Amino acid sequence: MIFINLPVKDVARSTAFYETLGFTKDPKFSNEQASMMAWSDEIKVMLLAHPFYSTFTSKPVADAHATSQVLLCVSANSRAGVDAMVATAEAAGGLPDPGPTQEMGEMMYGRSFEDPDGHHWEVGWMNLDAMAEVPHQPIVEEA
Repeated sequence: MIFINLPVKDVARSTAFYETLGFTKDPKFSNEQASMMAWSDEIKVMLLAHPFYSTFTSKPVADAHATSQVLLCVSANSRAGVDAMVATAEAAGGLPDPGPTQEMGEMMYGRSFEDPDGHHWEVGWMNLDAMAEVPHQPIVEEA
């Protein structure tokens, strides 16, 4: 399993945002200071109020609206699913497309959104069958 811990200013508002996107709140691990939001059986997002988040680190909490600390990505089942999730995020108060659209024809498509606290989420679709037909090319050229 993976747990992604995100600092948020308003736990209730952030919980509602993620529920709108299809995450499920686990009340056993949620209170006024935190909400555990399940994306799947393996992926959980912990929404932690800033003061509570600060008990886990001595570093200052980053302002995700002003700095980039991480790019998070979830997959969609289709190109339409990518667009639908970004549209849902926008309707729930998120910022659509803070990053460039990733367009690779019939192989891959991706867009992004920011949650109300500025956390950057990518939503991607990949056609693995089409990708298998393309010769392997390294992402980074060898020196």
